[in-house]
Amino acid sequence: MTVDWAAVRADFPILQREIDGRPLVYLDSGNTSQKPTQVIEAMNEFQRTSYAPINRSAYRIAAEATERFEGARSAVARFINAPSADEIVFTKNATEALNLIATSWGGANLRAGDTVLLTHMEHHANIVPWHMLAQSAGIELRWVPLTADGQLDVGDLDRLLDGVKAFSFTAMSNVLGTITPVAMLCDAARRAGAISIVDACQFVPHNVTDVQAWGADFAVFSSHKMCGPSGIGAVWGRMELLDAMPPYIGGGNMIADVRLDGFTCAPVPAKFEAGTPPITEAIGFGAAVEYLESIGMHEVRRHEMELTRYALDTLNERYGDDITIHGPDNIEVRGGVMSFAFRDIHPHDISQVLDERNVCVRAGHHCAKPLMRLLGVNATARASVYLYNDRSDIDELADALDGASDIFGVL
Repeated sequence: MTVDWAAVRADFPILQREIDGRPLVYLDSGNTSQKPTQVIEAMNEFQRTSYAPINRSAYRIAAEATERFEGARSAVARFINAPSADEIVFTKNATEALNLIATSWGGANLRAGDTVLLTHMEHHANIVPWHMLAQSAGIELRWVPLTADGQLDVGDLDRLLDGVKAFSFTAMSNVLGTITPVAMLCDAARRAGAISIVDACQFVPHNVTDVQAWGADFAVFSSHKMCGPSGIGAVWGRMELLDAMPPYIGGGNMIADVRLDGFTCAPVPAKFEAGTPPITEAIGFGAAVEYLESIGMHEVRRHEMELTRYALDTLNERYGDDITIHGPDNIEVRGGVMSFAFRDIHPHDISQVLDERNVCVRAGHHCAKPLMRLLGVNATARASVYLYNDRSDIDELADALDGASDIFGVL
């Protein structure tokens, strides 16, 4: 299949906007993606014609809303090749998803002295919940280091996994763009008697995802990074693990019975979805899945690999030693996230100057302060591409960096 990428770009209304006569160059999809018309209209149509509470009322539009909500769950399960839609738990985002696992599974299964293995490239969302459990339950944390080019150093992995109860790691770094060997890491965890938890936030929007082929025990991701709305994400977990876990929060919708002397949980996934869920957002999540499926994730990955290669070559050839792009150069093991240092200009100054050219990049520590310290920086500028970007966006970024040099008098 040949994809018309210009037509894909045209699906995103915000990218047709101009500010001060200049087009918008959106290079911050590692933070949040833009939304195509198909997703926007699916949510609007649902609100106009079918919005009603789910799982609670017998009238017709409530049944329609429930069916569409559960249809979105089925779409999400299909997208990651989950064995069953019932193994998909909707959450607010991947951060809540990781907290759910750490609190519910970790609280039930980890005791003082038990060890959880993480990596040096984790987002705070996959660090802080485990620190909280260390403070409350006395667990210990262990860390997988990195190689010089920003990949996981797995040479000592068997020793690091010795005695570990859970190995929680990213499938793709939001700073380095590094794609980790997920299946190998899950297999190593299983052989060591540990469960594997995959932070797939940066991976799922850009790659074919198959949780069964990974051999993972849990995976988490967010709608807003994959053309869907914010406010909804997902946990996938093996049913035997989800069944055995206590609920995360209590209230309506997650119970089978409530008595004066206690309560009984509803089956998974309702067990973990207390209260009124983000119904419209779930419809948008499902529409985003269908939109990406219509293009094909193999095609999305191929497009981004070509664009990332062009970006790395363009920036390095143009600026040489004046630019440092963190992470692997090999696009087979990296995604389209490029965190960089440029001359002696502070990342926040770079971001502000680029904004004057309508080039949108993120500056900061990217919720990865331990990794920033390992890189020897307080912050980086970060450009990240997605399916709606093209070479002209990279050219605009390169030209805008020249403007930053002019403003700050850096040669």
